[in-house]
Amino acid sequence: MQIQFEKYQGTGNDFIMIDNRHGEIDAYSLPITAMCDRKFGIGADGVIVIELHDSVDFNMIYFNPDGSQSFCGNGSRCAVAFARSLDLINAETIFLSTDGLHEASISTNTVALKMHDVSDIKTHGKAFELNTGSPHYIQFVDDVSTIEVVEEARKIRYNDTYKDAGINVNFVEREQNALKIRTYERGVENETLSCGTGVTAAVLADAFNTNKTGEKMSTDVKVEGGELKVEFTANPDGFADIYLIGPAQKTFEGRIEI
Repeated sequence: MQIQFEKYQGTGNDFIMIDNRHGEIDAYSLPITAMCDRKFGIGADGVIVIELHDSVDFNMIYFNPDGSQSFCGNGSRCAVAFARSLDLINAETIFLSTDGLHEASISTNTVALKMHDVSDIKTHGKAFELNTGSPHYIQFVDDVSTIEVVEEARKIRYNDTYKDAGINVNFVEREQNALKIRTYERGVENETLSCGTGVTAAVLADAFNTNKTGEKMSTDVKVEGGELKVEFTANPDGFADIYLIGPAQKTFEGRIEI
């Protein structure tokens, strides 16, 4: 069986996009790991299947390269761009993802994705743990360029606390007007060029750590694959009106035999 696919990327986070509006494919029987393999498959940080939904614009089914499922911020932004190319949406949308409903808007190739509110942030010494649709461990460092990301992150991801469920590990450097971040993603089990939920978690952890409060604040974040922005409102109860903003672009399309 041959499947038509398109590839999209959001600041270097790349995804295989499949249009399943007609329900001809069983998304849960796809050979996800083989498709994501960068030597013998298409190569990607995840697979996204778009299906119709009765009450919202579309349903987004997301798979990590190991076949597990989670919410993906950059993947969701790419899904919005893909949905527009399919004429499912115009400039604004409401869609269903792994962690529930999300709103988003798209202008040219820039997608602003509304994330769920965050109120629970745990501290571990100088590190932070929070869930922005996927669980993240945030560790602030002086210089992210000197970190052996995979080696250091695996010490956390596979320790007794996190080895069963897994956790994404982020190393974050504060600059004067921005953050720099490098992320190890569970499910990928490697460093990726960008992670949208990780970027969001890093910004909120930084705001929590520095006691920022106020409306319509924003932070620019530099990832290995480009730049993203997170807008948010901080109040004593946590963070609301959180938007992950950045580019999402098609790179190529093709067919694969499965």
